[in-house]
Amino acid sequence: MNTPIQHILFDLGGTLMHARGDWAPIFEQADQALANFLRGYRIKLDAKIFRKRLHDYYNRRDKDFQETTYHFVLRELLQELGYTEIPESVLRSALDAMFEVTQTNWVLEDDTLETIEQLKSKNYKLGIFSNAGDDKDVRTLVWSLGIRPYFDFVLTSAACFYRKPYPRAFEIALARWNIPPEEAAMVGDSLQADIFGAKNLGMQAIWITRRAQFTADEKENIQPDFRLDGLDELFPTLEQINLTRR
Repeated sequence: MNTPIQHILFDLGGTLMHARGDWAPIFEQADQALANFLRGYRIKLDAKIFRKRLHDYYNRRDKDFQETTYHFVLRELLQELGYTEIPESVLRSALDAMFEVTQTNWVLEDDTLETIEQLKSKNYKLGIFSNAGDDKDVRTLVWSLGIRPYFDFVLTSAACFYRKPYPRAFEIALARWNIPPEEAAMVGDSLQADIFGAKNLGMQAIWITRRAQFTADEKENIQPDFRLDGLDELFPTLEQINLTRR
């Protein structure tokens, strides 16, 4: 008899929350907010150059699964531009100005709150692991969306260095509960990051398909244990899994 699954690890963006509108104008406004803040400290930074550097950073982290953070990218770029003595607090506040804009584009999925309330009422343990380049941004979002009290922890790749699907990312999350992989389920929208990463470690992998973006190769080669259109199907699926384990 297998141990019932009572620990559920969630992805955040694309799973518990989604973008309410197109990101292009939001990013443009956010980058300009960062540049405007720095200008107040006599630091000249072209917002378009910063966004290009971010894209380089995105490409690199998607290959090596290591999160060097937005903070590091900004500091490195400014050093290259000759600004070598900028206080850390100024960099942090500049990033905060940027994220204040991007945070306005995130909204909870309609079925998120009801789902996590139902799971908590049945004594499931809930956690979040988000591939994200800024830990404070994610923590602020989770509180502002009103869901932080439901989760035992909120972990980001920015805080632990490793990105999903790298095995160490999942191991660090599961260590918060001190449980083996086979006693937990991963719920996410990314076949590569969430589903492949979880299955590779021995977790149950539950794919939320409604906002999933994937390649033909991923669709063919990565097989989730369950495919759900939305979170409202999650509780009965977990109950079904646990019935087979009794």
